[in-house]
Amino acid sequence: MNVIFISPHFPYYYYNFCDRLKKRGVNVLGIGDTPYDNISQQTKDALNEYYYVKSLENYDDVYKAVAFYISKYGRISWIESENEYWLMLEAHLRSDFNVNTGPKYEAMGPLRYKSKMKDVYKSANIPVAPYIVLTSLDQGLQFARDHGYPLVVKPDNGMGASDTHKLTSDEDFIDFYANKQKDISYICEVCIPGRVETFEGITDSKGKILVCTSHVMVNQVMDNVNEQKDTLFYSQEVEGKDIYTVGNATVQAFKAYGRFFHFEFMRLEEDHPELGKKGDLLGLEVNMRAPGAYIPEMMNLCYDIDVYTIWADMILYDTCYYEIKRKHWVAYAGRRNSKGYAYRSQELYDLFRDNISFETDVPKALAEAMGDHIYVFRAASYDEMKNIADTILLPAGDRAKILARKEAEMREKEAEQLEKEAKEARERAIEARRIADSF
Repeated sequence: MNVIFISPHFPYYYYNFCDRLKKRGVNVLGIGDTPYDNISQQTKDALNEYYYVKSLENYDDVYKAVAFYISKYGRISWIESENEYWLMLEAHLRSDFNVNTGPKYEAMGPLRYKSKMKDVYKSANIPVAPYIVLTSLDQGLQFARDHGYPLVVKPDNGMGASDTHKLTSDEDFIDFYANKQKDISYICEVCIPGRVETFEGITDSKGKILVCTSHVMVNQVMDNVNEQKDTLFYSQEVEGKDIYTVGNATVQAFKAYGRFFHFEFMRLEEDHPELGKKGDLLGLEVNMRAPGAYIPEMMNLCYDIDVYTIWADMILYDTCYYEIKRKHWVAYAGRRNSKGYAYRSQELYDLFRDNISFETDVPKALAEAMGDHIYVFRAASYDEMKNIADTILLPAGDRAKILARKEAEMREKEAEQLEKEAKEARERAIEARRIADSF
């Protein structure tokens, strides 16, 4: 089998996808825009061959790379990137080279445009926020009059939370419209009062979920980007939960077959006259690729598995050989370089050495949403996980308060101990007098 992997070097841990395929005898053929000498040794070892192009944006050059591989290795069975930025490129290549193991170019509309995603969600009876594709300022202001503020405006065909705006007044809307990118189509929708809950996993060729999980985003990515908040999210159970029911319905509605997938939903945190009751789930968007932000690694830590192996086995054998059982709470805490924190890294390891799985700096291209420096850790319970997260993200200004509180607690314990010892001494003295009086 021959598999082409687009941009196997970024994010850096994506070499794992290639590695598991190569270990199973697959010819793994990379195409990337970083010179071979500059990619990691792990990536080099995970590939049978690497074809360098100056830019993956140049379709003719990438087309020639695929044609070269076909001339050398024969028919290509899969073309993958697991990267949102290159989904249209890989779909275009599938169409041109008749590769049938993933979405082709002509089928990408509902997988890329948020407005078309909503139509698919609704076809599966999954509610979505009221919206319009923005065509004029008057149309937008009328939508605001009909539905009220706040509203969210973002590119209809966009990635992550880039160029996403929360509007709270007509003045915000007018200002946004005057300064928006002219060549971008935007979608405007009612702002959902809630939190993001994800559903991600791997399916076989018939749409059966082989492995899945869900993560709760403590802050919305939009707020992380626009307000430079800390990033915090954690895994939650899926078996027997509504997130699994809605997630599986989404898999079937979007025909996410033979895929790593990543879906986003909003869970209402209050009743809303147009959106539903507190606790309801609404469809937000779908991504036909592996989740980012080290979530594949978090899935491994949560279940004690290797999702890269499951993905490779799906491609080769259309099955999963692991017993999937959730064992840990896993969380991701991202710090900002612009902020100070109460605990240095070594202090955190002194406190949570058995919990912290790894820490790392985030590439600048991803740091806006993910944080500049992150810790991934696991715990035996929700409370333990929350305590670790709170400690990692504790602001520097709160350290003095904590130290003062600990000192007060220590003095209180010392006073309690002294009182206990004094009481015991009095009791001994009374007992001694009683014994003496008995003679």
